[in-house]
Amino acid sequence: MTDPNQPPYDPNSAQPQQPYQAAPTPSAPLAANEDRQWAMWAHFGGVIGFLPALIIYLVFKDRGRLTNQEAKEALNWQITFTIGYIVLIILSAILNTALFATGVWFLAVIVGLLPLLWWVLNVIFSIMGGVKVNGGGSYRYPFAVRLIK
Repeated sequence: MTDPNQPPYDPNSAQPQQPYQAAPTPSAPLAANEDRQWAMWAHFGGVIGFLPALIIYLVFKDRGRLTNQEAKEALNWQITFTIGYIVLIILSAILNTALFATGVWFLAVIVGLLPLLWWVLNVIFSIMGGVKVNGGGSYRYPFAVRLIK
């Protein structure tokens, strides 16, 4: 039995026969509740880092308008947060070395807590974004470098 979609076999052809491959079908658009759900998870995922927002953006950006918008916003915030976190870690390490050497240990402890406070701010913003999007709204972080347009 032959496949009706398969090109017919031609024994006189100089070209070797290629196996038939169906064209990939585009993914179906997300339903409204799925769109809101993935947009919400893009924000909530920020609690553990930038990967959830990145993955959701890459996988679902073409399937839902809200997911595209909110995953972009969450990813831009996560990039801003990650850059700030790295800067704070380096800065606090340098300042703590100097402060402990001079005996100003109280100020060194405060400087050492800055990366933790920055992470707490990230958790608060991520939860606020997820709750707002789950409620049917849209969330824009108070400050973020918008690298992804």
